[in-house]
Amino acid sequence: MTNSEILQATKLFLLDLDGTVYVDETPIGDMPKTLQTLREMGKKLVFLTNNSSKTEAQYEEKLRRIGLFDDRDGVYTSATATVEYLKAHHAGERVFLLGTDALKEAFRAEGIVLDEERPAVCVLAYDVSLTFDKIRKFDCFLRHGVRFLATHPDDVCPTSDGSMPDVGSFLAMFGRSSGRKPDVIIGKPFCTMGDGVAARYGVERRAMCMVGDRMHTDIRFARNNKMHSVLVLSGETTAETMKNFPDEPDLVLPDLNAILQKTV
Repeated sequence: MTNSEILQATKLFLLDLDGTVYVDETPIGDMPKTLQTLREMGKKLVFLTNNSSKTEAQYEEKLRRIGLFDDRDGVYTSATATVEYLKAHHAGERVFLLGTDALKEAFRAEGIVLDEERPAVCVLAYDVSLTFDKIRKFDCFLRHGVRFLATHPDDVCPTSDGSMPDVGSFLAMFGRSSGRKPDVIIGKPFCTMGDGVAARYGVERRAMCMVGDRMHTDIRFARNNKMHSVLVLSGETTAETMKNFPDEPDLVLPDLNAILQKTV
């Protein structure tokens, strides 16, 4: 597909964060102007991330601070999708959440009852305050067969100091120690997150476009959910490494700003 075909077909752009619209605290190119132009074209922008260490409000604060967020925009995280999944499939059940304090407060605010003594469900999020005691308790419940959810499967999370272990790395550890794999993984590239964002915004999937820098999460997510996809080469994936994956994005751009360039 061409730039103009993607723009014509898309009502809602799902935008990955680091490597797609910013790197650390710096917008990529003239991203504020690009996003504003898309809004003026009538496009809905939703910042979509697998990172479950922060709340939607924390992401919105950062995006506003660096000039990328507008009142018309939305934020949707794998943690949000997990809350919605728990409400739909485990209503009223007690949850052991391995996550940050901010995330625990966000879960409680949504009516999720957190319990680290008698949980019916264990949820593994990106916990940057992980301790051995937390690991030990969580592992014990897994070994006793408690229902097991993970917010997302990413092995590493990019930071200014390089990649750090993410939920996928923790899953490998718990797989070795408890013999368990998650019963459900919520975030990209799986359909549970796609179902959640489609329900929240009421847009048909064929009118959505996922924009991201990772083939195995962003582009696979678009394929699994029958959405359009744009791979940007401003983050993790390069023109060479994209050949190592089976999925083909509808469009490849050096960065998202290039989507507004005229094509022949």
